[in-house]
Amino acid sequence: MWRKAVCSIPPYRPFSSSAATDIPTLYSFLQPSIFALKPNDQSKQPQDSTNSQTKTLTEEQKTTLQTTLEKSLLTHNTDEAWKSFKSLTICCTFPNKPLTNSLITHLSSLQDTQNLKRAFASVIFVIEKDPKLMSFETVTTLLSSMNFANTAAPAFALIKCMFKNRYFVPFGLWGNMLVDVSRKSGSLVAFLRVFEECCRIAIDEKLNYMKPDLAACNAALECCCCELESVSDAEKVVATMSVLGVRPDESSFGFLSYLFALKGLEKKIDELEKLMVEFGFSNKRLFFNSLIGGYVKSGKIDSVSTTVLRSLREGNGKEWIFSDETHCEVVKGYLQNGAMKSLASLIIEAQKLESPMLEVDKSFGYGIISACINLGLADKAHSILDEMNAQSGSVGLGVYVPILKAYSKEHRTAEATQLVMDIGNSGLQLDAGMYDMLIEVSMTSQDFQSAFTLFRDMRDARILDLKGSYLTIMTGLMENQRPELMAAFLDEVVEDPRIEVKTHDWNSIIHAFCKAGRLEDARRTFRRMTFLQFEPNDQTYLSLINGYVTAEKYFSVLMLWNEIKRKFSGGKEKGINFDHNLVDAFLYALVKGGFFDAVMQVVEKSQEMKIFVDKWRYKQAFMEKHKKLKVSKLRRRSFRKMDALIAFKNWAGLNA
Repeated sequence: MWRKAVCSIPPYRPFSSSAATDIPTLYSFLQPSIFALKPNDQSKQPQDSTNSQTKTLTEEQKTTLQTTLEKSLLTHNTDEAWKSFKSLTICCTFPNKPLTNSLITHLSSLQDTQNLKRAFASVIFVIEKDPKLMSFETVTTLLSSMNFANTAAPAFALIKCMFKNRYFVPFGLWGNMLVDVSRKSGSLVAFLRVFEECCRIAIDEKLNYMKPDLAACNAALECCCCELESVSDAEKVVATMSVLGVRPDESSFGFLSYLFALKGLEKKIDELEKLMVEFGFSNKRLFFNSLIGGYVKSGKIDSVSTTVLRSLREGNGKEWIFSDETHCEVVKGYLQNGAMKSLASLIIEAQKLESPMLEVDKSFGYGIISACINLGLADKAHSILDEMNAQSGSVGLGVYVPILKAYSKEHRTAEATQLVMDIGNSGLQLDAGMYDMLIEVSMTSQDFQSAFTLFRDMRDARILDLKGSYLTIMTGLMENQRPELMAAFLDEVVEDPRIEVKTHDWNSIIHAFCKAGRLEDARRTFRRMTFLQFEPNDQTYLSLINGYVTAEKYFSVLMLWNEIKRKFSGGKEKGINFDHNLVDAFLYALVKGGFFDAVMQVVEKSQEMKIFVDKWRYKQAFMEKHKKLKVSKLRRRSFRKMDALIAFKNWAGLNA
């Protein structure tokens, strides 16, 4: 193509349709109008009529206005500066060049629409009346502000005005900004027209500095190939690049390969590939990606498959050839054509060509599955893997990971768990980190059954590190107040040597049962705990005491005290921190229950261990529960109880 390019540029389209349409476009940005130029009306008026309406300024008035303008700019009084500038220009007088450019630069820098309009109108006015006053830097500053403000129409109007008035600013100062503002507007078509005119000027006027660079040429090619999808327009750009001596790059070939694939021009694709070799481009990654994009858009699924496999063969299965965008295009193309089975077959064939040393996340299959996930098609990704399995294809573990992560992100924990089961059945095994993530999501979603299933699978898979997931499940069940599930789960895993079950785990269950008022379950858990030879500690007893007190089951507290008392007498009090909290809990409950003999035993033990006791709390408990209890009544029933009551009253100071 470049090799065969002609030495003359093909005929260009007219740069603007007519003056009648050009001016309204030029000034539509300015509504309400600032200068209100009406060329058609002006052309109808006699020249002397215009001159007769023009005011004249004395030199003193000119000097005063310029001085005011300069001072206003120094003090950032924008409105006053604009007023002075208008007063001068209405009388066909301009400030000196530095002052004119300073004003326009100032207006451009303010980044608000009104002052951007003023700057635009001023530049147009100066270029049309006296372009020598305008500096290149000022034009560049204004275009930069327009690019920032995403105002494409006035930017193109400014370039047209420059060309029309033969005010040629070097392309390198504004070309890339015009490409940027075109992309922001969503179309490069307007830039293509400017590009064509700029190339004509560079060639006809022999102005080398007006020659577009490679980036601009590629933008023009992109417009022809991807937006207009026009082979003739693309070939004109190629011919222009040849005349201007602009050497193409891989992107240039990429745009053309996309267009030729889209149009089914296989011979031109072959020529293009040979030309790439002549230019010394050995990396065909972009070329193949572009070909696939063109084939996908034209619905040529067979050509997509052929190109994918060919690119893998040429890369020896070692290179990461396809971009994320290409993977997404392939997925869309196959699914829109109802060719999921063909896509699964393509992945299987691709795996045969890929090197065993290739990292999983750089494989074609991984890219396709990830593309499905990125397109929000996790179920389709799962279906593709199912189809691969149905075709006896080999599916690596890494290909499953994106689907699992997608299910987790969407809190589809049941589907994720089922997929984990499928993975295990295929002989693959997840690592502990993936299990931890899935279990955490299941617990967050309150899908406890999935969490339990995943944890069992972890254990069956002989994963050594179970601690993280075990704690996640126990903590989640505690937060969701499900002690019955905690008890069942703990009972299931307690004998697993990989899980370090401790007394505090049982305490958590007992505490939760007591808090929920399920004392029989708490007692049953306590018995199971001691049966498995886990020693209760002070926290165990505190939870039980508080639960019994809430239910006013004070006799059960007495039984707990008798148990602890036996441990003390047998020297088995290890693990029990008989501190102020435990003493207080026992005393309060036993006083409430009227077991004063046990109360005095606790008091004696506290004195022995030098634990401070606040008697006031127990005085109140006695008065609330036993205010009418008489010693004389107890004397008839039991002298021992009478002695205990008297001892308590003496200790608490209630006899007074």
